[in-house]
Amino acid sequence: MQTAVLPVERQYEISSTEAEGSKERGLVHVWQAGSCLVTPERLPGWGGKTVLQAALGVKHGVLLTEDGEVYSFGTLPWRSEPAEICLSSPILENALVGQYVVTVAAGSFHNGAVTESGVVYMWGENSAGQCAVANQQYVPEPNPVSISDSETSPLLAVRILQLACGEEHTLALSISREIWAWGTGCQLGLITTTFPVTKPQKVEHLAGRVVLQVACGAFHSLALVQCLPSQDLKPVPERCNQCSQLLITMTDKEDHVIISDSHCCPLGVTLSESQAENQASTAISPSTETLDSQGEVFENTLVQNELPVATELNVGNVQTTSSPQDVMGTAEISSARNIPSYPDTQAVNEYVQKLSDHLIRENSENGEKPVPSQPLIEEAIPNLHSLPTTSTSALNSLVVSCASAVGVRVAATYEAGALSLKKVMNFYSTVPCEPGAQAGSGPIGPEGLKDSREEQVKQESMQGKKSSSLVDIREEESEGGSRRLSLPGLLSQVSPRLLRKAARVKTRTVVLTPTYSGEADALLPSLRTEVWTWGKGKEGQLGHGDVLPRLQPLCVKCLDGKEVIHLEAGGYHSLALTAKSQVYSWGSNTFGQLGHSDFPTTVPRLAKINSEHGVWSIAAGLDYSLFLVDTEDFQPGLYYSGRQDPTEGDSLAENHSGTKAPVLLSCSKLGYISRVAAGKDSYLALVDKNIMGYIASLHELATTERRFYSKLSDIKSQILRPLLSLGCQQLTNDFHFVDSSQAAPAPSYHPELLLLVEVEKWSFQKIDENLGTASTVQLLQEVASRFSKLCYLIGQHGTSLGIFLHGIKEARSLVILKHASLFLDSYTEQVSSPMYCTSMTNFLVMGGFQLLAKPAIDFLNKNQELLQDLADVNDENTQLMEILNTLFFLPIRRLHNYAKVLLKLATCFEVTSPEYQKLQDSSSCYESLALHLGRKRKEAEYTLGFWKTFPGKMTDSLRKPERRLLCESSNRALSLQHAGRFSVNWFILFNDALVHAQFSTHHVFPLATLWAEPLSEEAGGVNGLKITTPEEQFTLISSTPQEKTKWLRAISQAVDQALRGMSDLPPYGSGSNIQRQEPPISRSAKYTFYKDPRLKDATYDGRWLSGKPHGRGVLKWPDGKMYSGMFRNGLEDGYGEYRIPNKALNKEDHYVGHWKEGKMCGQGVFSYASGEVFEGCFQDNMRHGHGLLRSGKLTSSSPSMFIGQWVMDKKAGYGVFDDITRGEKYMGMWQDDVCQGNGVVVTQFGLYYEGNFQLNKMMGNGVLLSEDDTIYEGEFSDDWTLSGKGTLTMPNGDYIEGYFSGEWGSGIKITGTYFKPSLYESDKDRPKVLKLGNLAVPADEKWKAVFDECWHQLGCENPGQGEVWKAWDNIAVALTTNRRQHRDSPEILSRSQTQTLESLEFIPQHVGAFSVEKYDDIRKYLIKACDTPLHPLGRLVETLVAVYRMTYVGVGANRRLLQEAVKEIKSYLKRIFQLVRFLFPELPEEGSTIPLSAPLPNERKSFCTAKSDSRSESPEPGYVVTGSGLLLPVLLPRLYPPLFMLYALENDREEDVYWECVLRLNKQPDIALLGFLGVQRKFWPVTLSILGETKKVLPTTKDACFASAVECLQQISTTFTPSDKLKVIQQTFEEISQSVLASLQEDFLWSMDDLFPVFLYVVLRARIRNLGSEVHLIEDLMDPYLQHGEQGIMFTTLKACYYQIQREKLN
Repeated sequence: MQTAVLPVERQYEISSTEAEGSKERGLVHVWQAGSCLVTPERLPGWGGKTVLQAALGVKHGVLLTEDGEVYSFGTLPWRSEPAEICLSSPILENALVGQYVVTVAAGSFHNGAVTESGVVYMWGENSAGQCAVANQQYVPEPNPVSISDSETSPLLAVRILQLACGEEHTLALSISREIWAWGTGCQLGLITTTFPVTKPQKVEHLAGRVVLQVACGAFHSLALVQCLPSQDLKPVPERCNQCSQLLITMTDKEDHVIISDSHCCPLGVTLSESQAENQASTAISPSTETLDSQGEVFENTLVQNELPVATELNVGNVQTTSSPQDVMGTAEISSARNIPSYPDTQAVNEYVQKLSDHLIRENSENGEKPVPSQPLIEEAIPNLHSLPTTSTSALNSLVVSCASAVGVRVAATYEAGALSLKKVMNFYSTVPCEPGAQAGSGPIGPEGLKDSREEQVKQESMQGKKSSSLVDIREEESEGGSRRLSLPGLLSQVSPRLLRKAARVKTRTVVLTPTYSGEADALLPSLRTEVWTWGKGKEGQLGHGDVLPRLQPLCVKCLDGKEVIHLEAGGYHSLALTAKSQVYSWGSNTFGQLGHSDFPTTVPRLAKINSEHGVWSIAAGLDYSLFLVDTEDFQPGLYYSGRQDPTEGDSLAENHSGTKAPVLLSCSKLGYISRVAAGKDSYLALVDKNIMGYIASLHELATTERRFYSKLSDIKSQILRPLLSLGCQQLTNDFHFVDSSQAAPAPSYHPELLLLVEVEKWSFQKIDENLGTASTVQLLQEVASRFSKLCYLIGQHGTSLGIFLHGIKEARSLVILKHASLFLDSYTEQVSSPMYCTSMTNFLVMGGFQLLAKPAIDFLNKNQELLQDLADVNDENTQLMEILNTLFFLPIRRLHNYAKVLLKLATCFEVTSPEYQKLQDSSSCYESLALHLGRKRKEAEYTLGFWKTFPGKMTDSLRKPERRLLCESSNRALSLQHAGRFSVNWFILFNDALVHAQFSTHHVFPLATLWAEPLSEEAGGVNGLKITTPEEQFTLISSTPQEKTKWLRAISQAVDQALRGMSDLPPYGSGSNIQRQEPPISRSAKYTFYKDPRLKDATYDGRWLSGKPHGRGVLKWPDGKMYSGMFRNGLEDGYGEYRIPNKALNKEDHYVGHWKEGKMCGQGVFSYASGEVFEGCFQDNMRHGHGLLRSGKLTSSSPSMFIGQWVMDKKAGYGVFDDITRGEKYMGMWQDDVCQGNGVVVTQFGLYYEGNFQLNKMMGNGVLLSEDDTIYEGEFSDDWTLSGKGTLTMPNGDYIEGYFSGEWGSGIKITGTYFKPSLYESDKDRPKVLKLGNLAVPADEKWKAVFDECWHQLGCENPGQGEVWKAWDNIAVALTTNRRQHRDSPEILSRSQTQTLESLEFIPQHVGAFSVEKYDDIRKYLIKACDTPLHPLGRLVETLVAVYRMTYVGVGANRRLLQEAVKEIKSYLKRIFQLVRFLFPELPEEGSTIPLSAPLPNERKSFCTAKSDSRSESPEPGYVVTGSGLLLPVLLPRLYPPLFMLYALENDREEDVYWECVLRLNKQPDIALLGFLGVQRKFWPVTLSILGETKKVLPTTKDACFASAVECLQQISTTFTPSDKLKVIQQTFEEISQSVLASLQEDFLWSMDDLFPVFLYVVLRARIRNLGSEVHLIEDLMDPYLQHGEQGIMFTTLKACYYQIQREKLN
């Protein structure tokens, strides 16, 4: 049956140049089947349309033309018009006109078509529902079939890619790669017994798998499925699943460890799945099609005799003389026949063959078939790996284990142990390609490549792998290796001794699994495929080794790893085409349609086509097959194999005979056949004429690519795999554990993973016996791995070219054009792995094949003819190594072929066409890459020649796989300046280093950190080159100027290339590669210092400039020290991080901050290993400037915190020290790390001291206050110790004057006078009230370092001394560097922060007279600047806030400190204002008035009688320049919490009195309170508007009068600055006026007598808890000019109310 292959790409237009030949494409030629001699005819009545695809049924056919139309011809009984039932010429299917069809299919009597949108149309016979229409014999015209997925909601229509039709069923492959089926019979693969199925259903058994193609025979189905991604090898269990004992035991014996696996489970045998099936099958009658739990047919049932057979394989020279019972295992034979004993292998094989033939084919068509010369065992015995007995001997278990471990399914054990170990070893030594190995690669061995015994094993391995269900298909190991047998004595880890014995002589196979890259697999057809079959299998057409039907898809295991790329199904036979251009066939072979005469035919066999060249397209008819093959001249040849009709003279005209072997049809005159289709009595070919050589060139490209793939596969299987197995086998055989005294665990090793053995894990002794050194093995493995990848890609490309030739054949859709990067990347660099060319040249440089040890060389010598053949070398005298080099550089030669063919294709187009340009460009790309790789090869050969002549000792240390020689100075062309007379200086330039060799020593200078420059004539260096490296500088003198130029260019190019890495490849897709003349002076590189005392053995990785670290980098010392950050001229400079391990504490010191000239300098954070942390300024690696030191944690012995000034690593100047343990805080002067000078101490118990300190002690005059207001003024000698003259004043005013001694709080001795001032004495005799702060540090002396630092940042040595433009430059630089720093830090700046920074980078410009607008601009700038710590002013504010909080929070929250705190804020304002005036010189000085630019609004009336607007006396706030007006809005919100807390503590007592009174008075209703306070009745509200309703004020109404004013006044607590608080008070007065105006409804003026009681009411009702603190804060910090203005009067009113409320209590 002919099936559609792959959807054809739609072509809307053909380029003009191709159009000439388009009429000569897709010509249809028809043959009659059964006659090989008849020449084909053109299809009668067919015009000139180009046919893209044809499909044939039993008596009809369909054609698909290039424009998407479908024509039918032949006998069409379903047509409604009688005239059209038997057509002589094709007729258009009108129902499909307008639908663009992309693929068609024909069954025996029905047809299908798929449109571009994925819709299926069916027509023809429908008796079995094959057209998906219910209850209708015929479907006369194409009818759309509805296919929808019931699993989706809502129901989605399924789009179809491809169709296949059988006799009574149809399969469709969806775009999501799932199969849908309809029709009748088990060949649908559906779980149903109700037929016909007229609604398409999904074949669930293959759901989740990627199906690539479907094909239908008369009553069977085939599917090509992509393999699942290979899973990692499962870890081998350590213990038995049944009895939990160790599976592997180990014994030390002399110099090696014996690993034994003779564990025999006492609890019995675990059956493998297949065993279970086999045992169960004995109960089933021969003809039943029973399903087991997975829904599979019991494939292992023998059809006639129910024998659970377990016969020993007779392979090679394994002879047996055992009895019949032994041969059949423990099976009882149910038939009465006697089985004779056969003493020799041949006889047994013949008997087994006869038996199988008798069992499988009762009605053989041709009587007795001749027994083949190499019979195959497994066809007779379907279950090769079932073991019937449990009492297996230890020897047998070892035998079986060994065999299973090497990948052959050994199926039986002898009860009496008759089989010797040696026999099994012989068996094992002939193992062919593993299942995962490439198909058809053939057996390999050092001798006897054509050995018939090995040929037998080769075929055996192909068929021996039984088909299995979906459930166990992935049981195979990831490399497609042998299934593990679940047996007693399973060898889960092969003992090395056993392996050594086994592999002494013969070679083993090594799996070279093609690893596919994701991109290539997405764009090219996959070669990792499996074949699944189902349906009727009476003729063996399912390929499972039996004749049973299968209701569900089952994998044909023996085609695993064969790289099947296309399937065809005939009437009762099946064909599979592989990527290596071979065809496997199975099923009915009555007429020789399988292309071979081997029997039985129930498993796939290779078809034997009499051609040296491969098959690239196939078709299967009812009882014949067609093979389209490559020929020498690239014009495809067509072979026919199958039914031969008798000639006219034949007496037995009824008897049809078949072809003995495929016959070549004469069709060379037709043209180039692009695809063939087969039916029952006729077959046809679509032929293209070769216009302008275009078609011929395409076929040449495809043919040569397929041949190239076959060649690469042969090299891989016949050369690489044996070489690797020799090497890896030695690795596995000859390992011994380093410490044999301890039983080390056995390496978890699987013999099929012989490709990459981890060399480092074990130490090897005799490693070089077979292949050479371990590094050679690794290099060869690297070559093999890359070769394998390249080989797989070529295979994929060859396959895709076959598909391309079936289609429209547009040049622009050629893969090597469209996806050129796939190919160029395989030859060049992969993302993380070196290219094929690199790994090959690396192998060559290290000595390559010459390094191989004797066994490997012997193997190559024995196969020299094969090598010559593969390498196309005709000269017999060619050296072996030359042949090998030629062989492995073949892929590079292939690039030239691509270029040549693309150029040929280009000549078929007009020069102006885009196709010509594209082909021309691609051709030059491939050519330039080929030339580049050729140069690489020459470089490698030149380097190899150099190593051969180089002195031996140095070779070992200098020779590296990737190192290439560029030039060397052995011709004395280069000498060292000022060298000694007898010194020998030899300079060798490699691609990664410059080597300076002297006598026996040499020094290597890496190129990445080498700078070369010519010396100028003036410097006296006529031919001198100055070489700079990080630690050395020397001058090279060349003999001539030409030599100088040569060396300079060579070194420059080498350095440049070393810096670029592998990017010296010709860039494809872009212009030519422009070589930089000079490498960059600034670059990134890694270097380890060897001389510099400070940096010895340290490694630097980062930016360089002319031999010195410069820019960002990381410096690591061997002792663990590490610096990461910026460098300048070789020293740490800029922002960086430094870590120093502290071994004593097992922690590390860690510094993050700024550096200058290799030392910590500027802002930074130093975390000490001891737990201390310092944040602040550094200079010359010492703490210097303002900083904060935290010592210990709260839980540690002495937690404390110091913030203040440091000088040369010591505390000096003003600072605050918080001793958390003692609960004391010191605020004062320091010198040399001790308290020295004036200071203040407060304690958590409320003590307050201010006075003099010396050497950390209170010494000299001081004042001490206790919590209860007891005061001592006088002399001190130690902390809290009174000593000397003083005065002690009691809280009640009594005082003592005299001499005091003793510690405060523990009894004091007093010698003095006690005074009790009388109440009646005159005031002047009373002691004066003590004024605190006289002995404290003046506010302006505090935090000088903080302000100095800010001035320094602006570029001023002293405050106010410097240039403004310089200051602004410094601000811009600070912002930019800080931003860059932040970019690298994990905390990303928000968008608003970024915008703020960007706006700050613009310097505010002020031209002309200073105005309010300019003042406003400055104010806005300051708000932004103080918002970001990256700005110097912002940093200053942030630091001041930190120090302020440090001072006045915690223990510092002492009411005695209030005045200090206020003074400090005023000092901040003064000093910041000085900075602002420096930056904005045009800003007037403090207290100046800015003239208004606009006239004042109309004068409004004042609140108070006899006063006009107060503006005449004082300007409006904001127009007078003051430090507080400008800066308090920025500063105070940040300092507010600690400051307000001090106010609250100070006013605590009077606020309690006030609050009590407020609560008491607020109990009264509004009317009563207004009356009590004496508010005039006219101001009493009569009605109130609440939520729009007018309500009357009742005597009980509460909290309703003047509600808006009350609410307004309450906002005073939510504001920070005095000016904001004053605005709230002003707003409150205005709200009161509005309320009164509303009720009086006439204009009026307040007098203070009227206003005060009303305002007092509002204050009471506002219930502000800390009103006293608010009042005092405003009083202390408001601008003086406001005191006499309107706001000043209002504030005085509020203050009066506050005191009045306190006095209300007294009334």
